[in-house]
Amino acid sequence: MENLQKNVNELITLRTEGMTDAMQSMKDIESLFDKVTSNYRPLLDGERYLSDVEVSHRLKISRRTLQEYRDNGMIPYFKLGGKVLYRESDLERVLQECYHPAYRVA
Repeated sequence: MENLQKNVNELITLRTEGMTDAMQSMKDIESLFDKVTSNYRPLLDGERYLSDVEVSHRLKISRRTLQEYRDNGMIPYFKLGGKVLYRESDLERVLQECYHPAYRVA
């Protein structure tokens, strides 16, 4: 009987340590999930739409410069009320059109 009690105590100790590790792993997964989903943008008819803040951040330009690009017709956009949205595919296309390959190989 004493031997059984000792084995039960060992199991509880091992289980407690294992549970602590498992709980920490779950917290790590939850943190990673929150990070991934915070940047998630659902698709609308297979297309992603970005705000001016997101576009200016991705292109590493100011929002004022982005507005100049809009005003000059360089970048297509949608305006819904006071909100300006950009199709991700339009931005990719504009970037591809502005690409200048290297003309000299060293």
